[in-house]
Amino acid sequence: MKHAHHFSFLLLFVFLFINISLGFAQEDEKNDDWWKSTTVYQIYPRSWYDTNEDGIGDLEGVIEKLDYLQEMGYETIWISPFTESPQRDFGYDVSNYYKISPQYGTMELFERLLDEVHSRKMKLVFDLVMNHTSNEHEWFKESSSSRDNPKADWYIWRDGRGKHGTKRPNNWRAMSGNRAWTYHPERKQFYYTGFLPFQPDLNYHQPDVKNAMFDVARFWLDKGVDGFRLDIISAIYEDSTLRRNPMSIHMVPSDKSLTIFFQHLKHNFLQEESFEFSTELRNVIDEYDHPKRVLIGESHGREDLIHRFCYDKGKNGLNAVFLFNAVSMPFKAKKYRKMTENFERYFAEPLVPTLVFANHDRTRTITRLGGNVNKAKLLAMFQFTSRGIPFTYFGEEIGIPRVRIPLKEGKDAIAIQNRKTPQFLVNMSIETLNRDECRTPMLWNSSANAGFSAANAQPWLPVAENFKEINVEKQMNDKNSQLNLFKNVIHLRSQTPALHKGKLEIADEYCSKKVFAYYRIFEGKKYLVVLNMSKSVLKNSFPKGQILLSTNNNYKADFLQGYEGRIILCE
Repeated sequence: MKHAHHFSFLLLFVFLFINISLGFAQEDEKNDDWWKSTTVYQIYPRSWYDTNEDGIGDLEGVIEKLDYLQEMGYETIWISPFTESPQRDFGYDVSNYYKISPQYGTMELFERLLDEVHSRKMKLVFDLVMNHTSNEHEWFKESSSSRDNPKADWYIWRDGRGKHGTKRPNNWRAMSGNRAWTYHPERKQFYYTGFLPFQPDLNYHQPDVKNAMFDVARFWLDKGVDGFRLDIISAIYEDSTLRRNPMSIHMVPSDKSLTIFFQHLKHNFLQEESFEFSTELRNVIDEYDHPKRVLIGESHGREDLIHRFCYDKGKNGLNAVFLFNAVSMPFKAKKYRKMTENFERYFAEPLVPTLVFANHDRTRTITRLGGNVNKAKLLAMFQFTSRGIPFTYFGEEIGIPRVRIPLKEGKDAIAIQNRKTPQFLVNMSIETLNRDECRTPMLWNSSANAGFSAANAQPWLPVAENFKEINVEKQMNDKNSQLNLFKNVIHLRSQTPALHKGKLEIADEYCSKKVFAYYRIFEGKKYLVVLNMSKSVLKNSFPKGQILLSTNNNYKADFLQGYEGRIILCE
């Protein structure tokens, strides 16, 4: 009997061990591709929430508002840069990758933020600027001091052309429109910038640079960040032979091509080495697998080209890349169908597309939609039910509008660079030359400064004038609000496997000039998403089934209202 007792105990131990092991295995399997089913909220920290009355948002403010994001149902937070910076480009000009800018807090505060995020079972993605540094970074100061110092080739230096070497090395322009070469008197050479003149590009043809930046990535991964959003990954490499860029018929860049002032940026963006670099960086983050970490790259370009950042020549690269096509896509059913088909073609499993309508560089969505809240709700339904990773730029869930700020008053480096542009031309454009206009403070409530900052503080940018009508507190209490539509569709997505990991099929039989419809299917369950992208009231010809959510709370079963979207559980 004694031996039988021991044997029973042994069986129980083995049973428990197997179940616990299986549990861990299932959890690992569940977490391996967590980014494919997550929802991402982008915080621009300067404008999120100010806790120390200096008019600038801070990391403490991020911590204080985490419960709001959790209640909304967001699972991942992407925070724009808060590492040390002279703030000429508000953090995208990094002067020290290993320190926190004092405007935002301290390293200890960041570590507490990370703990608070993880304690809520959420993820935190760090904005990593790998392409360039500030010209105030110690690396650049050393590199620019002479032509023979240890970091002399850490940046891209070239002699000028012409008799006196005063002409730029070639005709390249930067993405922001300015000439891509800046003369440095001390070295008597030009240095290259893919963006703004005070942001010199690192030279990734130099192995020490690559290793140094991989060490930066490891530093933050060791801290526990869940991955990186990679700023302009398309600019990492340039043609080392400096071939001239060809002319283009386009004056301004688009979401499909890199052109500026009638120049195609052929030789200083989207080089072959940039795709190879993404696979090398993937190897770095794959050193960390409990949980797996994610890489999401920023790149403009056609989907048939930029999908190579994710998978190229048999190698895995970035986990995802931003697809900006949706940002400027006309609000037409057929256009959205074609865009979705394109995403499915070039980012089919095991890849995943991204679903992006706004960010810190682009005009606010509600402004692009002419202030139409019903259209904004419809786009939210598409964004959170189509296959892909949905990204919400802060304030999009309440419809913060573009706040008009004259160029001459702009703090944005691009506004300063274009200050001589006539204001009437700026006002005519859908996009903005002053990115301050899409970075104004979050609207929390109807109190002074919209609750972003104390009443006696001066916010770094003006608060939207209509904040008493558009704010989180007011919309939380309105069941028909844009915010509550976001909240409802996000929660439905998280509770419905088909909506966050099911396959997508276009519902041809219901698509038309006015309607875009598709199925999400998973493990025998089928959901139909119907989007009426017209103002017309349409007779309901859709299959019977339970209506799980409508963008119009006063919907009628027999009719689809103008700009109404529905999610239907098919019988």
